Amino acid sequence: MNRTTLSLIGAVTALAAVTGFAVLTTPEAGAGAGDAGATRSEAARLPVERSSLLCPAPSTSDLAETTYTSFTPKTEGTQQGGGAGKAGAGRAQLLPAGGKDAKKPVLSLTEPGKPVTATAEGAESPALVGTADGALAPGWAAQQTTKVTAGGSRGVLGMRCSAPDTDFWFPGASTATARQDYVHLTNPDDSAAVADVRLYGPQGLLKSDAGEGITVPPHSSVPVLLSTLSPTRVPDATVHVTTRAGRVAAAVQAVEDKAGSDWLTVSADPSGSVVIPGIPADATNVRLVLFATGDDDADLKVKLSRASGSITPSGAESVHVKSGMTTTLDLRNVSQGEAGALMLTPSQGGRGAPVVAAVRIVRGKGDKQEVAFVPATAPVGARSTAADNRSQGSVLSLSAPGAAGEVRVTASPGSGGGQSVVKTYKINAGTTQSVTAPVPTGLKGNYALSVETVSGGPVHASRMLQFQEGGIPMFTIQTLPDDKGTVVVPRAKNDLSVLDD
Repeated sequence: MNRTTLSLIGAVTALAAVTGFAVLTTPEAGAGAGDAGATRSEAARLPVERSSLLCPAPSTSDLAETTYTSFTPKTEGTQQGGGAGKAGAGRAQLLPAGGKDAKKPVLSLTEPGKPVTATAEGAESPALVGTADGALAPGWAAQQTTKVTAGGSRGVLGMRCSAPDTDFWFPGASTATARQDYVHLTNPDDSAAVADVRLYGPQGLLKSDAGEGITVPPHSSVPVLLSTLSPTRVPDATVHVTTRAGRVAAAVQAVEDKAGSDWLTVSADPSGSVVIPGIPADATNVRLVLFATGDDDADLKVKLSRASGSITPSGAESVHVKSGMTTTLDLRNVSQGEAGALMLTPSQGGRGAPVVAAVRIVRGKGDKQEVAFVPATAPVGARSTAADNRSQGSVLSLSAPGAAGEVRVTASPGSGGGQSVVKTYKINAGTTQSVTAPVPTGLKGNYALSVETVSGGPVHASRMLQFQEGGIPMFTIQTLPDDKGTVVVPRAKNDLSVLDD
């Protein structure tokens, strides 16, 4: 066997290790209907065979009430087995960080298309690590939603459990005395991860060695109080998390005196144009936080996209973002009774300097206010899912920054019963629709919302989950980027010439 043959076998083996299902299943058996007419030499988009998600410890409050929801939408091209015992069904489990395989899972999902839920109370709930395989891997989504009705961390804290990675940006954090911000680092792997946490304020990097080389043991989670990383106090900062070894999931828990608390999740990858969907109609204060990640400054035009079209906020028509420095723009009550999305584009056209961004949103006033954070997000793409929804209080924000787009929204059956409901929405170019989420017929329990692009330009989306508690408009907002439930795999064809010397 010559060197070329060995190289080919090695390449195929490596690809199989990464994509599994996509490599080992023939296009005729596993591809969706859209691939039926493709030739063997073309690429096929096939379901992933394994997914990982991690959830940080939800709260340090004894009053915390947390709901976990796990859901996998049905995906064309997978074996939709109806239980763990059926071939191809697979399983999706979330276990306490630090636990072994034999430890009892907090959540165990055995069939796609129907969510499962679990609850926990108090300050001792651990971080969770989990995997899904088989038919439960493509599009697997999980959310933890925590309600704290009193105390320093009062509010609703919601976040989509996230996949591990090596690089994260969090504009919108703070080291101010009125804030208690922790970055949670969760390691899903069998070996230790080593992470660096750097903070950038209005004047640039906050110098400190305390954030360098943080060790995260295997299958564990480490919370790091941001104010301990630097003596400098800044009201708005950007957190950059990278790993020297291994990978982690990262999220920032922001607790603000008298204003509530929520999770600040990772911003979309740095880009010259930014979309932040989900500004509520009744927002009393909106503050935009930006950071230019490259060597060049960024000059951006600012627009608010609403159902009636886009407007330029008075006094905030543009923003200059210096490289390596956190910049803020106070938009006050920019929504003025109409929900929308912020759209930032380069002032001079072209691609522009890359930035990351997020907004801090306040609803209510005085001691009856609540805060939430929304990062810039990538488009919905093929599909995205919000796992935790209730019979009331779920609101979808759908934005088409360029060409008009059309999406299909599926409300799954409830965790305790009900029938799925499907609705289609058309979003005109440059506009945003804020719609009450569809609810399953005969809903019992919690349900999931899946958003799929049907046609047209890219659509950016978020979902707001809101509660009224003692006159406080508690809320949390999760963005809906593509779930990456499928991968593009090149089709192979027989070529015996590779066997020649």
